[in-house]
Parts: sequence; structure tokens; C-alpha cells
Amino acid sequence: MREEIKKFVGEFLQEIKNKNIRIVSHYDTDGISSATILIKTMKRLNKKFSVRIVKGIDENIINEELKRPEKEILLFSDLGSSNVEDFSKTNSKVFIIDHHEIKKENMGGNVFILNPHLNKKENLCSAALCYLFSKEISPFNKDLSKLALLGMVGDRHESEITKSYYEIIKDCEDIEIKKSLLIFSATRPLKRALEYSTTFYIPGITGFSEGVNELLKEIGIQENKSLHELDENETSKLITRIMLKKGRNFSEEEILGNIFITNFFNRKEDLREISVLVNACSRLGFPDLAISFCMEKEGFYERAQEIYIKYRRELIDSLKNFERLEKINGNGFVILNGKEKIKDAIIGTVCSIISSSNIYDKGTILIGMAYNNDKIKISARVVGKSDKNLKQVLEKAVCNIKADVGGHKEAAGCLIRKEDEKIFIEEIKKNLEIELIKV
Repeated sequence: MREEIKKFVGEFLQEIKNKNIRIVSHYDTDGISSATILIKTMKRLNKKFSVRIVKGIDENIINEELKRPEKEILLFSDLGSSNVEDFSKTNSKVFIIDHHEIKKENMGGNVFILNPHLNKKENLCSAALCYLFSKEISPFNKDLSKLALLGMVGDRHESEITKSYYEIIKDCEDIEIKKSLLIFSATRPLKRALEYSTTFYIPGITGFSEGVNELLKEIGIQENKSLHELDENETSKLITRIMLKKGRNFSEEEILGNIFITNFFNRKEDLREISVLVNACSRLGFPDLAISFCMEKEGFYERAQEIYIKYRRELIDSLKNFERLEKINGNGFVILNGKEKIKDAIIGTVCSIISSSNIYDKGTILIGMAYNNDKIKISARVVGKSDKNLKQVLEKAVCNIKADVGGHKEAAGCLIRKEDEKIFIEEIKKNLEIELIKV
């Protein structure tokens, strides 16, 4: 994507002369990492800018942002691809750095977009794209490479390292990579890492301290040892026992992978844990705190940890309440209606964790629902790997409801009005039944 990035940077630098910049970014880890990279880049350019972090883009946000002063350039990161048609209707110049699916036919001449879907060359997260954009502006921005890797881990791209990701890893001087269990944190005591790990769900272990104590005692590993400190024999014994706990149809490849250790606030940290911490702060309503943490501002480590602990507790409680959720079971799909029992900010995470467990067969589509005032947050995930396009599944289900679907083939979501709950459930059931019959 070298030429595309070079051209995009050239257009951007030309347009921002004598103009301020308005950064609008998504509120997940990839979006926060992207925003932090852009903030540091604009500061180094001595440009005036403002930042807005959003859950998604709706009609109100589009209208608000397009009405901003003419001397302000709009720069979207980790969102905007689904809205190029709306942006094309205005005379304002709009720049988008995003990795979500895009319809080329909707693009207009005043929209400049950096998106790997336009050339199909590489699968890159938005933080990686923002980093390559920043590095093209100045090679001195290489110190932002760990934020790109944070976005990579946050969006679960680390299992398929592309050429550009290798380039970013090479730029990151203090990164340490080790193949091990995909629980986090790899730098914290195993007792807590196993109990609170949300990378994948382990029946009887996730959320249960007694189960963790019993498991570690059986295999003779000290509970205060970290995953990073285990020798090969200890790691092997732990992997074997967790494989037995997870049960049928799961392979080592699904619980093993690369862990990334780097420095944050002069401490060795597991990027998996940092990605969840950043995600937690932002989703619980503190995106400014998440950005300050990523910028490693003094005093923000402790504040972020407080929010993170609260988030972990809420997540574990939600997983414990999983059995009590209202469920609609169909042929190859399950609708998990959390209503007010699960926060809308974590319903997607709950679905992701459940999709990594052995509760449902591979290929099962999970549709999570959670109330958000007068709206309902919808999150779609699939158990294991599948050819099903979840973004298209949701788009068909909301075609008669006013809702914009965002995300990817393997993970998608949207917001619907609470009054459309029954209509959505009937439509998603009907469409999933048709899709599965086709398959």
C-alpha cells in the first residue's frame, strides 16, 4: 500500500495548510490507538486540532461534523467507510483512514480514503494504517509503532502477520514476542490471569478462583508465577490441562499464539491486557482517559487501572449470568438477549468470549442484544472460523429498520430502536434460517 499511503499523505498535507483538523475516531482499542497516533502526529506538525471519540457514526453525527467551520479538515479513523456516500454529498474535504468494508461505487471526489479493501493487498487494522500514514509524514514517528501493534492486538490481527505488520514490528525497538497460551496478562500472576482471562472462555476456570487454585495445584505450578516466567515443561502441562477443560472440537491453534510484551509507563506489559484496559476505559465512558493512558501521561496509569478492574468485574459477572440470559436457539444460530442485564458496552465482548468456548458448535452464529436507553446494541459473532459474512447478515435483518451496520465479515454490530426489537428478532431469525439452508 506504499503508493496509496504516499498519495493520501500528499493530499492531506496540501489540504491542511492554514486549516485546523477535526479527528473523529472509534471508541474501541483500535480506534483509541489510531486517535493517539494522529494526536501525536498533529502535535509534531504544530497543527491545531480537536478530537471526538464515538461509538459509531449515525445521521446526527454526520450532520454535526459536516456543519463545522470550513477552515477545519475532517479526519476519520477506524470508521467512516460505511458513510462515504453521505460525505460525498458535501463540498467539504473529508479524509478517512479505515479498514472496514467499503462500497467503491459510493465514493465521491471530495472524499480521500485509505482503506485496504480498495486494493485487497493486506488486512491491516486502522492503527497500523495511521502509523504508516504518520511514518510517511516523518520517519521520526517510528516511536509510535507500539500503538500500531496495540491496535493490531486489539482487533485480533496478530494471528496473521502481514508484510506491513512485520515492518511495524521491526520499527518497534522494545517489543518481545513469545509463543504461548493466549491468556492475559502474561506478566501477571497466573492465579489472576486464568480467573480473569477473557481471550477465551474456560468452563469452571474463567471467573472461578476455586477452579484456578485446583488446576494449578494439580499440575504443580506456583500461583504467583506469570505465564511469561514458565519454563517449557510447565507451559506444556498448563496447555494440556486447559485443552482437557475446553473439551471437544478445539485445537491447540485456537488457544496458542504470539504474545507481545512491550513497555508502558516503564513497565513490561502484555499488549493483550493493555488492549483490554484501553477498551474498558473507553467503553465505560472515559475515552479521554484511554487516550491519556496511551500517551503515557503521568498519573494516568493508576486511574486507568481502577476503571479496568471495574470492567473486569462487570465482564466476569456478565459471563456468570450467561446461563440466565434469554436465549432464542435456532438451527446454527443463537440470539442472546441481555436486555438490561448486560451493558451495551460489553455485549460484543461477551459474545466474543462465548464464541471462543466449547458451549456451541463451530459455525454457530451468535447475535447479542443489550439495551442502551431507547436503543438496542446488536453484536454478531461466529464460533470458530466461518465463511459467513456477519455484516451482510445484519444488513439484511435491518433493511426495513433505520440502522447503520458497521464492522467486518467476522464481527459486526449496529444500533436499533428499542421499539423495533420484535421486528429485528423476527427478521434475523428468518434471514439466518435462509442463509443456513443455502449453505
